[in-house]
Amino acid sequence: MLSLNLKEVWAYKDLLMLFVKRDVITIYKQTILGPLWYLIQPLFTSIVFTLIFNKVANISTGGIPPFLFNLAGITSWNYFKDCLIETSDTFKKNQSIFGKVYFPRIIMPMSVVVSNLLKYGIQISIFICFYLYYVLTGSLIRPNVYILFYPLVILCMAMSGLGLGMIISSMVTKYRDLTFLVSFGVQLLMYISLVSLPYSIFQENNLNWAVDYNPIAHIIEFSRYVMLGEGNVSQFGVIYTLVTSILFFVLGMLIFNKTEKSFIDTI
Repeated sequence: MLSLNLKEVWAYKDLLMLFVKRDVITIYKQTILGPLWYLIQPLFTSIVFTLIFNKVANISTGGIPPFLFNLAGITSWNYFKDCLIETSDTFKKNQSIFGKVYFPRIIMPMSVVVSNLLKYGIQISIFICFYLYYVLTGSLIRPNVYILFYPLVILCMAMSGLGLGMIISSMVTKYRDLTFLVSFGVQLLMYISLVSLPYSIFQENNLNWAVDYNPIAHIIEFSRYVMLGEGNVSQFGVIYTLVTSILFFVLGMLIFNKTEKSFIDTI
């Protein structure tokens, strides 16, 4: 029987927080720069994208400074990507623990999503610093009233990353080759999710359908819209993203909970 087992997860909430703490400590252990790595990666990527897409390819970002345009997209994308990749091999990575003691297995991927919020918080803080710099230097960028709904954007990123990650993790127990395709698929998804390219580029090349039915693209675009005041946001996009995020999450949990009962025989 398929079940979400949310009551059982709540009963093990202390264990969930213990795994979150473990994930955070593991991240910083044996690193020289520690959380600074979280600042280096989005900044370096934003600089590279700005040079390639905006300086060399001369792609316009409207009234938004190109570096800030790219940094906003990368910051949101990184949270979704990390949630997806780090949960996509849950069964394989934790098979030794799962085989010894019982607890709701879904706590593992959930702990990854919660611990990644720390990384996201660090990256969004550096975005705010550059945002204030551009505002003080005269750039006409302003957040709008819809920024109050930004926590909902984060929730959609978390549900989508967690749900898709759990689905992939369940499939990996039978199809090991899928692990090698995840990284390639994520890279491909990034380029059609408006991380570094504006929506107008897809419209001009009649490829807007690749964005219109991509919920992650709507999440990235809405993030820019609420923070920078510019973007292509539609009622369809908001509803479509919310529905698909919930669908990914529920479907992922159902498949994950079903797989955990027999994965040890196949992994």
